[in-house]
Amino acid sequence: MAFATSQVVRGFSSSAVRNVVIKNVTIIGGGQMGAGIAQVAASTGHSVTLVDTSDDILKKSIKTIEGSLKRVVKKKFADKPEAGEEFIKKVVQNVSTSTDVESAVQSSDLVVEAIVENLKIKQDLFSRLDKLAPPHTIFASNTSSLSISDIASSTSRQDRFGGLHFFNPVPMMKLVEVIGTPATSQETLDSLLNFSKVLRKTPVSCKDTFGFVVNRLLVPCIMEAIRLYERGDASKEDIDIAMKLGAGHPMGPLELADYIGLDIINSVIEAFRTKDPNNPLFNSSDLLNKLVAEGKLGRKTGEGFFKY
Repeated sequence: MAFATSQVVRGFSSSAVRNVVIKNVTIIGGGQMGAGIAQVAASTGHSVTLVDTSDDILKKSIKTIEGSLKRVVKKKFADKPEAGEEFIKKVVQNVSTSTDVESAVQSSDLVVEAIVENLKIKQDLFSRLDKLAPPHTIFASNTSSLSISDIASSTSRQDRFGGLHFFNPVPMMKLVEVIGTPATSQETLDSLLNFSKVLRKTPVSCKDTFGFVVNRLLVPCIMEAIRLYERGDASKEDIDIAMKLGAGHPMGPLELADYIGLDIINSVIEAFRTKDPNNPLFNSSDLLNKLVAEGKLGRKTGEGFFKY
């Protein structure tokens, strides 16, 4: 959906407006992305509530955060181990966990959703949260492929709804894509941009176009690499070497696909194809479909295009 000119100016101008101060953050989804977002928010002094469906998942999330913080401390506090331990303790104290979403959002300034890439599930979640959260609370989705407008349509606060697309691993990756819809208010956009900066991230603004900036460029590139390998034009090793040495990429496209998760790549390209079925860049791949069906999803399962 295109913005009217006035909406573009309103949505992405740099004029100063009053912003919502974000102190209390609720993150729905305790997986790798949710735990990463929780870590960076807690590390910058926010009060964070991490929500998932079971205590076992949440215990694993906290262990993930602690493990990540230890790696940070090893570099940042190499000569001051006691200060490092204090830093870890302080950050972890800023994170509480809950399986009760109703109580978790009651004092939230911002709710960030980081659950499965399924539009209906996200809509159902936000429809429920809309009735529970305070009126001032901003909603944001971490979706990488779905329309923010479509997700927000399930709520009555579309002016307080935007996209916050973090990148994996969240503590390491500096970029956040901040997505505004035609209904997103300037105040909400500025609050999300400022929040990203407080997290010590670099935000970029983008309209609610499918794939936003990074995935719109990256995923078709990965799919072309898969098709190149699928046709037998080059080996998977040579494809990755070529892009690392010839294009200066730190990681080849097939290794990167394994790192992201082949299921995620597949779901993103399917979402693109739904939006633009006649675009050959968004065609599916039989090889990718086969690997996903076999549960060979990349690093997280020990095998994808490569074995780990």
